[in-house]
Amino acid sequence: MDEKEALRVGAAVRRRRRTLGLTLAAVAGRSGLSVPFLSQIENERARPSPRSLDRVADALETTTERLRAAADSARAVDVVRADDEDGVHRLVRGRHQLSAMEFIGEQDLRREFQHRNDEVMYVVEGAVEVEAEGRAHRLGRGDTLFLSGGVRHRWRATVPGTRLLVVSVAEHIDATYDSRR
Repeated sequence: MDEKEALRVGAAVRRRRRTLGLTLAAVAGRSGLSVPFLSQIENERARPSPRSLDRVADALETTTERLRAAADSARAVDVVRADDEDGVHRLVRGRHQLSAMEFIGEQDLRREFQHRNDEVMYVVEGAVEVEAEGRAHRLGRGDTLFLSGGVRHRWRATVPGTRLLVVSVAEHIDATYDSRR
């Protein structure tokens, strides 16, 4: 396995682990490898030997071949054309680790969200009010709010023409936000 392939395998390992809802500690327990080493693999700081990669694949209930195939499919340069579905612009689509969506206009404050993964909200224009963990946060142009995974929240635009950028891990935010309609 060459260095570039090893790096891509690290991202595939992370995606698979998250898909299964496993922690690094759980994968370490299953594989017999250390948490720091697994973290280094995922963060592309260490190259696993073929034997270590086999152990990781077994712990993730897959094969090294599938991890390598996922790594190969991870290489992409995608262009997403502007579209507008009721004020929601998808900035990144498909198989990416991140999802970025731009909301323009109103949001139903009665609808509450909760995601398993972290989320960042950035106010491009206008202002929003976000209720999270029983507290109201007023954000204006250029402000950012970080929400860790599991935090219940809701938001609404407080100024007409507000544009809000929301970034999270793709596999969870897309499904959660799409179901709001």
